[in-house]
Formats: sequence, C-alpha cells, structure tokens
Amino acid sequence: MTSRSPVIVWFRHDLRLADNPALDRAAESGAPVIPLYLLDDGGADGVRPPGSAGRWWLHHSLERLGAALARLGSPLVLRRGPAGEILGDLAAETGAGAVVWNREYEPAAVRRDAAVRERLSRRGVAVESFNGGLLVEPEQVRSKAGTPFKVFTPFWKTLSSAHDPARPLPAPAALTPPGAVASDALAAWGLLPTLPDWAGGMREDWTPGEEAAAGRLADFLDAILRDYRTGRDRPGRDGTSRLSPHLHWGEISPRQVWHAARHRAEAAAGLEPAAEAFLREIGWREFTHGLLVTNPDMRTEPMDRRFKALPWRSDDAGLKAWQRGRTGYPIVDAGMRQLWRTGWMHNRVRMIVGSFLVKDLLLPWQSGKSGSGTRWWTRTPPTTAPTGSGSPAAAPIPRRSSGCSTPCFRAGSSTPTAAMCGATCRNWNGCPTATYTNPGAPRPRCWRQPA
Repeated sequence: MTSRSPVIVWFRHDLRLADNPALDRAAESGAPVIPLYLLDDGGADGVRPPGSAGRWWLHHSLERLGAALARLGSPLVLRRGPAGEILGDLAAETGAGAVVWNREYEPAAVRRDAAVRERLSRRGVAVESFNGGLLVEPEQVRSKAGTPFKVFTPFWKTLSSAHDPARPLPAPAALTPPGAVASDALAAWGLLPTLPDWAGGMREDWTPGEEAAAGRLADFLDAILRDYRTGRDRPGRDGTSRLSPHLHWGEISPRQVWHAARHRAEAAAGLEPAAEAFLREIGWREFTHGLLVTNPDMRTEPMDRRFKALPWRSDDAGLKAWQRGRTGYPIVDAGMRQLWRTGWMHNRVRMIVGSFLVKDLLLPWQSGKSGSGTRWWTRTPPTTAPTGSGSPAAAPIPRRSSGCSTPCFRAGSSTPTAAMCGATCRNWNGCPTATYTNPGAPRPRCWRQPA
C-alpha cells in the first residue's frame, strides 16, 4: 500500500469510525481514502441480504456514517451489485492500489471474501483484512489439547483469563480525500418501508448509528449494569443493554464494550459481579462465532447429527400462529409481537418462543428462521444455538420439553407470573385470547391450554 494510489475501505458490518482497524490502516497510509458500502440485495455471493427491519436500520446507519465520513474529508461511496464486480470496477475506475476490510465469519461471507481477494489480486490490487468484529480470532481460543471448545464454560474461562483484548483504536482525525467518485443516492436504494410504513415502533425504540450506540452503552453502564445479574431475567423491565443491533451492524465494537465495562467495574465498588455477568454475554457472542467457524453448516443442520432423524410435525397453521403472535400463550405472543413492532425481542422471551416452537409444537427449527420473516434481523449468526433452548436460529439438541425453568413459563400457570413478565404481556399482547387451536397438536407441558 502506497500513498500514491487510493485505498478502498470496504465497510460491511462495521459501520463506525472508532475501533475500525481497516479504516485506521487506510488513514495511516496517507493515501486518498475511498470509503465504500456496497449492497448486494440479490444475494449473488450466497450472503443473505438483510430483512426489512435490517434494511430500515441500515438506511439510518449509513446516513449517519456518511455524514461522519464527509466531515473527515472522504464521502461515503454507495454502489449496488455483486462484491467482486463492484470492487474490481471501482479499483479500475479510481486507480486504487489496495482494498481493506474487516473480516466476517459466516461461511458464505468467508467464501465471498476469498473470491474477491483472488479476483483483486489477479488485477494487481493489494488486499488486507483485519479483525474488527470480535475480541479475538476464533482460532486463538483453544483447549489445552489445541481443539475448539464445544462447551461455553471452559471457553469462557480460557477467554477471560488467558486473553486480554486489544484496546480500542481511536477514530481517525482526518482522511485524505480522493478525487470525485460516483455514488448512488441512499434514498434510491429504497431501504425504508413506505406502503405501509410499519416502522413506527422502530423509530420509537431505536436510534441507529455510532453515536447512539456509544450513548446506549453509557446509559447501560450508568443506570442498568448494577442490577444486571437479576434484571436481565425480567422481560418486563429495561434490564439489558439492548446493544445487539448496534453490535450486529458494527456501530460499536465488542472491544469497546469490553473495556468500557471493565473500566466501570474497576472504578465503582461492588460492580465486578455485574460486569462479569454482562461480559459473559459478550463471551457467548465470541463462542458462537467460533462454533460457526468449526461447524459451517449449523444454520441448517443440528450439531448432534443424531437429531437429523427427529420426527418433526407438519403444521402450517401452528407455524403461522407462532410467527404472528397468535398462539394464545401470552408470553409467546408478547415476544413475537414485540419483535414485529420493534425488530427486537428480550433474550429470555426469545428462549421461551424458540422452545415453544420446537419442543411443544414440535415444528422444525429451520422453519423458525424464515417465516415471521422479512422484518427480522436476518444474517445474524446463530448465536443462540449452543444454549440448547431450541431457538429457531439453530438447535443442536432439539427435544420435547419436560418443563420450563424460565420464570415466565412455570408449570401449572395459565398466565406469566406478574412480577416477572407482566409488563411484557401488557405492552405487547393486544389480544390475550387464544386464536390458534389444533386438537391434534401435542399439549404444551409448561402451561395449561388457555380457555
């Protein structure tokens, strides 16, 4: 990489300036920097495009990233189409000598990046990639025998004791501007819903962008962290960080979250246990990325191959009722309706909802990731897979429920316990009446059938 030719920074799920290793590398080179976001909504590379909720978020995040980059001197370039074709054409058009990006770990993205690297290398364009999305690379956390971990607890002990994540990088103070580069207009991409405009709940609940992500983290550390160990189990309370979409789009990095939480715990007495509980959740994110690297088919196949022969039921009406939050089970329906309205579901409710699909309705977990549907945060790695909760994202050990331990789903209860879940059900269950009945379906063991 030399200062005589421009450098293309390919933004993907790293829509931020701070702690962005690819952007930092380009800025340090002194070369003109061409920030690029390309949208391949045709999925030509096998990478699934974002769903409608993701598209809404992407529009606003790109809007804010573009404004921030323009202030640094290098406007964001928007192009649409297959990655290899767009990057090759842009390099030829601008005389760029290098392309840099931060790595992704989904199998289709890994294959795409390898193909793009080969294509650019044949043209004499240098390629560098960096870790901008994880605390450490998956292959760096191994057992004493040198093998990948399959169980979270020993993984977490190794990660938290033997690895010190790098300190976050500052945002560049300025970028060397390139010459004029043609760009699509963001509005022309049509990422926002119009007829109908269903995004009212999204606008009420979320503010995308790097600045908002940093503010959400600060608010969490100030007001929520101290009670996190118990508060996160209560869906009716604002007891979680709600950083998941910000992390998904890379508006904040796990290193920033890690070091901010560590610093706060060191500065305030009594916060260490709460910070440890919170950082374990960041550890789960690392763990599941590692599982995805070593089990690239876990989106579609159970990790325990014995369960490929599980006799799933076929029930289109039941699946549709589950997708629409019309099962008649308040906590299940509350979660699904919250997801439809805001694009987000509380983790504990998500465990119940996923468990209900596969362990009580006995419907295949693959169906749960596709139907309810286009408004979900598609492309998110299957981070719930190892919990064994039967989440629709992936289910390594699907099995029939013999009783739920989650407090909202106690055996013998016809409604969620008010102290735990009342607010969730009041907020999101507009109609508590059962709208789905199927006499042939197995009776859930955790609840009585609603009247």
